[in-house]
Amino acid sequence: MVSNPFLNDPYFKRSVVLLADHDEEGSLGFILNKPTNVKIADAVEGFPDFNSLLYLGGPVEKEDLYYIHTLGEELSGSKKITDDIYWGGNYEQLKLLVDIGKIQPHMIRFFVGYAGWEPFKIEKEVKEKIWMPQAFNREIIFSKDPNNLWSKIIKSMDKEYATMANCPEDPQWN
Repeated sequence: MVSNPFLNDPYFKRSVVLLADHDEEGSLGFILNKPTNVKIADAVEGFPDFNSLLYLGGPVEKEDLYYIHTLGEELSGSKKITDDIYWGGNYEQLKLLVDIGKIQPHMIRFFVGYAGWEPFKIEKEVKEKIWMPQAFNREIIFSKDPNNLWSKIIKSMDKEYATMANCPEDPQWN
């Protein structure tokens, strides 16, 4: 999902969110375009040296670590999001796979916190055009340029939104 250009929420302003789980109990996703300057190994004690940044996944449970990946069933306990994207899985097994070099940074993304919605809340927000559903592929999910991901997706949408991608975050800057 892509946030509406006029959304002024501190967490979700100009955000791209991958929904990982959506059912009658609610929705859970991760913000794909909010990297920190902190590497996972520097943030998590006991994590093997790994050249991967930590992302702000959302405002819920910000003290917990989450991850999406392309490992599939190689990482037991993973939950399928799409054909080739998964989230979660056995943490100890993950550390071992990182340590022996079976996982490369382009295969995984780490998050602190997640974005969560109560049942039917996301549907309401989509109707209100707070969020615009989009189909994502691996290139978008693991973008090498997360800071420009929102504007890139907005520009690819219809003309109504494409021009808004070039507007500054604060209209007073115009």
